[in-house]
Amino acid sequence: MEMLTIGAFAKASRLSPKALRLYDELELLRPARVDPETGYRYYAPEQLEQARLVAWLRRLGMPLAGIREVCALEPPAAAREIRAFWARTESETATRRDLAAFLVDHLSRTVPRDPSKPGTPGDPSEDTTMLELRYSALSDTGLVRPANQDTAYAGTRVLAVADGFGSGGAPASSAAVEALKFLDDEPLPAGSVLNLLEDAVQGATQAVQEVAGPTNEIGTTLTAMVWTGSQLALVHIGDSRAYLLRGGGLFRITHDHTMVQSMLDEGRLTPEEATAHPQRALLLKALTGGGSAPAPAPDVRLHDALAGDRYLLCSDGLSAVVPEATIRDTLAAASTPTEAAQALVGAANDSGGPDNVSCVVADLVNAESQ
Repeated sequence: MEMLTIGAFAKASRLSPKALRLYDELELLRPARVDPETGYRYYAPEQLEQARLVAWLRRLGMPLAGIREVCALEPPAAAREIRAFWARTESETATRRDLAAFLVDHLSRTVPRDPSKPGTPGDPSEDTTMLELRYSALSDTGLVRPANQDTAYAGTRVLAVADGFGSGGAPASSAAVEALKFLDDEPLPAGSVLNLLEDAVQGATQAVQEVAGPTNEIGTTLTAMVWTGSQLALVHIGDSRAYLLRGGGLFRITHDHTMVQSMLDEGRLTPEEATAHPQRALLLKALTGGGSAPAPAPDVRLHDALAGDRYLLCSDGLSAVVPEATIRDTLAAASTPTEAAQALVGAANDSGGPDNVSCVVADLVNAESQ
């Protein structure tokens, strides 16, 4: 078999000899033969495809450990793993983008004002529009379940929905929401709201652990938003959801932490197949009881707010049985958050009400118009 020297192989694969030596040490790309006397590396021509794959994955930003796993897989499985990696990358990038946008906006608004020059950046007269929340929360047992394990809450700053599960699901969901309520009474400077929210989530995690004890069979989802006066901070874990109705369009702003959603992300299921999958309610992340593993991290990020926005937080008792088109039309048609919440719970029960259903609806309005 004709062999390529490391120099010739480097030129053909567009990898430097230094990179090839590193990948050999890391067992990503071993040479076909090593001269026992000189230690010189030789490569087979058929290794070029793997070398190019390694180079492409490095350009994609995949860590070396991930590349090693991908290179050990058959092509279809490798394609699924790359798709899943990129879905995670896009999610992480979106979170960093939101934080960067917030910091740019926050720092732009806090430029010191020159009092001799009215109207300069930082002058409060520039933007006197004040936004306020108008909100409603409603939770219903549904038509099948014997008890309600959901908790829904709406206050001056805090909006939250939690969907408990297991024998202690109701106290678990209640404990998670109760741990956030103190934020209703706290001054919330936009620059520190994410830190405050992360601290509150740690409190919610501890509260659920105290209720659930040593078992991870008891726990709750948690989807909550905190209003700073200019932005909404979101925390999310599980398969409860948050939606935004803006300009007539409905946008889901949370990502389900479920087995089915991960299979969708990896291209192993179509959206049509996901709706009928027997494990569609199997959670990958939630707030649960004890166990040796560290508590899973929720999604935490900031959202810009506009007058006229309408937000919906809901348990899967709504989203699993009412199509998004119906949710959109119902939110758009209702004149008040209370009317919207009642109509959405009614739609879930009209669809059989197989689960507890909870909704929080909140509108952002100009304070001066009230």
